[in-house]
Amino acid sequence: MMEKEFLIFDGAMGTMLQARGLKAGAFPENYNLTDPEIVLAIHKAYVEAGADVVTANTFGANPFKMKNADVEAIIKAGIRLAKEAGAKKVALDMSSHGVLLEPNGTLTFDEAYRNYAKIVRWGEEAGADLVLIETMSDLLEAKCALLAAKENSDLPVFVTMTYMEDGRTFLGTDPVTATVTLSALHADAVGINCSLGAKEMLPLVRKVAEYASCPVIVQPNAGLPKVKDGMTVYECDPASFGEAMREMAKMGVSILGGCCGTTPDHIRALKKAIADLTPAPRDVKRVTAATSATKTVFLGDGVTVIGERLNPTGKKKLKAALLSGDTDYLMKEAIDQEKAGADILDVNVGLPELNEKEVLPKVVRELQGTVDTPLQLDSSSKEALEAACRVYAGKPIINSVNLKKESLEEIAPIAKKYGATVVGLCLGETMPHTHEERFAFAEKLVSALEKEGIEKKDILIDCLVMTIATDETQAEETAKAVKEVTEKLGVKTVLGVSNISFGMPDRKKINAAFLSRCLAAGLTAPILNPLAEEYAEPLSGKLLTLDTSAYFNFDKENAEGIRGMIYCGATGKIEEAVKEALLSREPLAIINEEFIPALDEIGEKFEKGEVFLPRLIAAAEVVKKGMDVMKKQEEGSGESSPDVILATVKGDIHDIGKNIVKMLLQSYGFTVLDLGKDVPEDAVVAAWEKTKAPLIGLSALMTTTVPSMKKTIDALKQAGSTAKVAVGGAVLTEDYAKEVGADFYGKDARETVKIAEKVVHAK
Repeated sequence: MMEKEFLIFDGAMGTMLQARGLKAGAFPENYNLTDPEIVLAIHKAYVEAGADVVTANTFGANPFKMKNADVEAIIKAGIRLAKEAGAKKVALDMSSHGVLLEPNGTLTFDEAYRNYAKIVRWGEEAGADLVLIETMSDLLEAKCALLAAKENSDLPVFVTMTYMEDGRTFLGTDPVTATVTLSALHADAVGINCSLGAKEMLPLVRKVAEYASCPVIVQPNAGLPKVKDGMTVYECDPASFGEAMREMAKMGVSILGGCCGTTPDHIRALKKAIADLTPAPRDVKRVTAATSATKTVFLGDGVTVIGERLNPTGKKKLKAALLSGDTDYLMKEAIDQEKAGADILDVNVGLPELNEKEVLPKVVRELQGTVDTPLQLDSSSKEALEAACRVYAGKPIINSVNLKKESLEEIAPIAKKYGATVVGLCLGETMPHTHEERFAFAEKLVSALEKEGIEKKDILIDCLVMTIATDETQAEETAKAVKEVTEKLGVKTVLGVSNISFGMPDRKKINAAFLSRCLAAGLTAPILNPLAEEYAEPLSGKLLTLDTSAYFNFDKENAEGIRGMIYCGATGKIEEAVKEALLSREPLAIINEEFIPALDEIGEKFEKGEVFLPRLIAAAEVVKKGMDVMKKQEEGSGESSPDVILATVKGDIHDIGKNIVKMLLQSYGFTVLDLGKDVPEDAVVAAWEKTKAPLIGLSALMTTTVPSMKKTIDALKQAGSTAKVAVGGAVLTEDYAKEVGADFYGKDARETVKIAEKVVHAK
């Protein structure tokens, strides 16, 4: 892929305003109305330095964050000031809401969408030339903002995610997954901004450049932030910044700029560093893929197994669970299949008694808080498919479309809009019987879908498995069709393996033999039950690592059942299970023998990178419900003193991290006093003086509020506090923690629990 010329963005706004008097925690966006001359001067300085694009001072201008402000006026003033600076283009700047979306938090997709839609409409009305969605950690929220921008304006939309030093976002998304997903959703540019310096970003940028089917945008910080003399500083000088950005340009990055700590001098150095270059061509990998928020599965890299267990056809227990609204059963099935080695999970809730449009997206939301496995959305309802695709945090597979006119007209546009990989079923107004007929259907399907704007790499062909009970030639005809589609069309294939044996005795042997034959013919992705032992041999040990112990047995009212619910993030039956357990066991025994071991197992997997934050949150939520049952039984015993005081420091309105830490601490049995966000230092001191809690946790998400963290710690020391202080937040580092005088650095919620165990249990 080759872009003709570079597009240079400006650099930081927040740190530039801070140098001009912006107080810690104040909204920089208010300067658009109160001090417009300062904002305009900064914009002009970037234009003079060579920036082609000026980013309006609207980063945090969101009705959700600025509830008492005239956000429309702030945004329109911001766009107007950017235009007055004389840049070639003006970008409307949007970022996250500062709280988690469902299922990890309480903000709904629709609420977030409505806010973003307003912002986009206001920005376009004011004359913005493009939309920049930046500093995103939640892939679902990034998708929500992208859809809002595309559906409410005709402006180009650029999306950048922010990654931590481990190469993943706060919620566990890696650069390949984000890039594949956002490119498929028709972002006009994708990339990275903030958090890291240019040199630290280079390995991540290389991944983005390999997989982005659109231009790549990168806006690093001026190095990693540090605290000196109570102020946040960035130590990457303009020359070093320019050198690193030149390396990115050689990788094929064509849109370059700066983030926190960068100045007009950094942009000037960037412009100079690439003056003799043109955007380098990129050999973009054209992959067939499905993604979740944290994982990408490339179809064609060996055998890809699609688990079939989340389909009520022929499954009485699953049908009963769906009809009763028992999503816990579905979560258990999903976890079992994931543990057994399924790469993708097929999800079907098609029952006549259910409203699929409501149930399918609900199940999808629950699943993406429980498993990392990408999903295949299986429905004949276009309304259900669109509703599910919309709230899915990744690139799904849609199963399926066929050659019937109605099917193509309904399903193909959904697949294109949401960037889904789509299964084309070899079926039309007639049924194929021979391999020649199947191939003819496949050829027409590929052609028809390509005409609808769906690339061949995003098409899977299902050669249609029909039972040998009525026609014994069907097994061989299907296998031959798989071989022809693979070799002649260059398209990857899927098959519902067990369909071959309907109505036959000894189905296991038939299924195993049929799978072996189709794999030999080149089958990419069999749809099967990964827990079924008969598939072990044909899959050559790829799967079937299932733990068959009672650990996941929801039907037993015993300790293992409780632990299984926690592990699976299944909240529906935990209250009943805890009540039953309390009839024969003490609350502390349940906590120490069931809750904590389950949380520890999830925590250990989190530390190893085997599961990510959403899974940890889901487990903690189950424990919280169980703990609530115990608290109700102990009402009237009086409130105990807190073990931990938590607060987001003065000037910082973000409390995502703090809330997650609180939930996990409570799950481990610690008593927490949460002071909320934007908490003055004297309020923290007063809380300690009243409670004498042994541990205080302070959070800051913005570099501009880190000084407030130091002031709070200093105030505690002056007051004679004996509490240990742990600090954390997206901008914090181990060095930062030492600079502000903290006793501990809580790099994540799991680490903070370990700190609490060390401090509180030692008192």
